[in-house]
Amino acid sequence: MSNKKFDVIVVGELNVDLILNSIESFPEMGKEKIADEMNLMLGSSSAIFASNLSALGAKVAFIGKIGNDYFGDLVIEELTRKNVDVGMIIRDGNCKTGATIILNYSEDRAMITHPGAMNELTLNDITREKLSFAKHLHFSSYYLQNGMKNNVKDLFKLAKENGLTTSFDMQWDPKEEWDMNYKNILPQVDVFFPNEQELLNLTNKKDIVMGLDELSKHSNNIVVKMNNKGSMSWSNNNFHSIKAFLNENVVDAIGAGDSFNAGFIFKYIQGKDIKECQEFGNLMGAVNTTAPGGTSAFNDYEQIMKIAKEKFGYNK
Repeated sequence: MSNKKFDVIVVGELNVDLILNSIESFPEMGKEKIADEMNLMLGSSSAIFASNLSALGAKVAFIGKIGNDYFGDLVIEELTRKNVDVGMIIRDGNCKTGATIILNYSEDRAMITHPGAMNELTLNDITREKLSFAKHLHFSSYYLQNGMKNNVKDLFKLAKENGLTTSFDMQWDPKEEWDMNYKNILPQVDVFFPNEQELLNLTNKKDIVMGLDELSKHSNNIVVKMNNKGSMSWSNNNFHSIKAFLNENVVDAIGAGDSFNAGFIFKYIQGKDIKECQEFGNLMGAVNTTAPGGTSAFNDYEQIMKIAKEKFGYNK
């Protein structure tokens, strides 16, 4: 019987999202535009993943850094409300909690992020003892965490040395330089979660199969998120393509990829096969789109599965 306190420890960035919906048009210099809807809520890939995985029923803890400010209070309040353990989150009065302003217009969006404390988390903040509390480590948003970028390989190596399984979602590179040294990092990663465009940019290939073929030389399991086309994975020299659960009335898609990750890892830590993990990831990505922001659709397992049944006919 395992003596681990947590199923998953998430190491990553923390920020809030200020989301503007029902915008009459994208901003123009020197002009003022109106947004009819506004929401301030928990943001960041890592926090959305942790919150939604915990809502599904996994025991989740978080290691990150925030400021001693109102946004930091909101982050702690929202994670605690979803039963994520916040005891290892560091509050630093010398920096500000990060924030992202999101403008949703039609089916597109634009974002501006102030990293703040995201840049200040380092490997020195993550001890072997902290990692030993969990069975699995998840790390996200490689390009937004300057304090961690050069030590991501060491983080995963430390996790593997302590018997944890691992997952990694690198996310978008705001500079579009795609300088990740994945050949050194990915051998330490059990599940790698790029989306379609990230995969193509990272490998400089023209299609998903070619990209997967390139990454497979250095990887264990690769799962590619493809929005309303579903997902594709490579595992044990096999490709698996699974269709999306389509939502005809999408509220917004903020955090849908993170919710996919949460669904996938929820099944993965139970020892389910890749195809079952992938299908449940697709489902959780779809559930995410039924409410605004990344976490609004995820309160507890019973409520989540009620949405899955009513909106998508899921009965498993």
